[in-house]
Amino acid sequence: MGHTLAEKILGARSGGAPVNAGDVVVARVDFAMVHDARAANALKAVATLGFDKLPNAARTAFVLDHFSPPPSREAANVHADMREFCERTGAVIYDVGDGICHQVLPEHGHFTAGDLVVGTDTHSTTYGAFNVYGTGHEGTDVAAILATGRTWFKVPETIRVELTGRLAPGVWAKDVTLAMLGRLGAEGANFKVIEYTGSAVASMDIDDRMTLSNHAAELGAEAAILECDDKTVAWLAAHGAQPPKPVTADADARYADRFAIDASTLAPKVAHNHDIGDVVDVSELAGQPVHVGLIGTCTNGRLDDIRQAASILKGRKIARGVRLVVTPASRAIYLAAMREGLFEILTEAGASVDAAGCGTCVGITHKLMSADRERVISSANRNFKGRLGNPESEILIASSATVAASALTGRVTDPREFAYDIRSAA
Repeated sequence: MGHTLAEKILGARSGGAPVNAGDVVVARVDFAMVHDARAANALKAVATLGFDKLPNAARTAFVLDHFSPPPSREAANVHADMREFCERTGAVIYDVGDGICHQVLPEHGHFTAGDLVVGTDTHSTTYGAFNVYGTGHEGTDVAAILATGRTWFKVPETIRVELTGRLAPGVWAKDVTLAMLGRLGAEGANFKVIEYTGSAVASMDIDDRMTLSNHAAELGAEAAILECDDKTVAWLAAHGAQPPKPVTADADARYADRFAIDASTLAPKVAHNHDIGDVVDVSELAGQPVHVGLIGTCTNGRLDDIRQAASILKGRKIARGVRLVVTPASRAIYLAAMREGLFEILTEAGASVDAAGCGTCVGITHKLMSADRERVISSANRNFKGRLGNPESEILIASSATVAASALTGRVTDPREFAYDIRSAA
């Protein structure tokens, strides 16, 4: 019997031979990440373990992204503790404005294909876009990894999803993952790994692949791993990663489930009713008024997302009374968008551009506060009540293109109403 991507990666890190779903293994972690929202507990746990120096400091990063910039004295003090710890131990640090952990780690070449990466955030599944087993653990668990370089896993079962065809203009990986949520429901893949494969994945650029892996967190997945191809190798090399160690699934691997989705048949989608698993085509909600738009976060704050918005808004003005906020996922993306003139387009259209970070998405920094009974349309990842700070407003989740089109008209709008295709323009 063959093995899945997850079984091969965890096996290679725990003795060399592939392991099977259900096995319990102790695995060597290639890279560990702690962000500021979990740093206080992690630092306390490391102190309890008595480590003045980190044995794996070069393979550890601390990221100041959730409380960015710090909205309180307590948050600022956590940041100060993180800076002091990294200065003392030699761990890597990314400070306020550098960007979101799931973007800055691959951008700075901290892992390569075939690696095992653990972070203190559920969206650490994002690293799977690079043929990596990326997963989220609690801060105290990651503290043990900082001290020992290892942690234990119960090897998950895997769901294999073949995305056939090719996404049509105006349809993005965001719409694929919303289709997955509509099919399986929120947490429908709890403690399972998802393998995405097929011609639609092969045709996606890295930005879209990262969205696909990132959003697996809303499905409850432990990880979402894509196979390595020439695009993966080229991207990793361009960002200074070590030579890849690609892992492929065996044809006779055993899966908990496997199914196909014809990506060419998908329409733009939206999640509503305070439930990320309640997904409909945009056309079903078309015409409903929107008051606030958000483009950004670890899910959809990449350069392609900003290009989508700029392509739709170029030479136009967002609807009167609508606020549109754009938060790039990293400083590098911020600079790239600025150099391309994308922020000039968005600003002239009436949008506001915020510093790189994820505080807006979590509702911590209060940079996007909607009023009671207002409707927000967002390209972030979650829409439960109060996610953005006000439990009396509604949040719709959609692609960056759908958010931009809706901000332009002031109502939920199918982005295909506007002729654009940044894929062919790129």
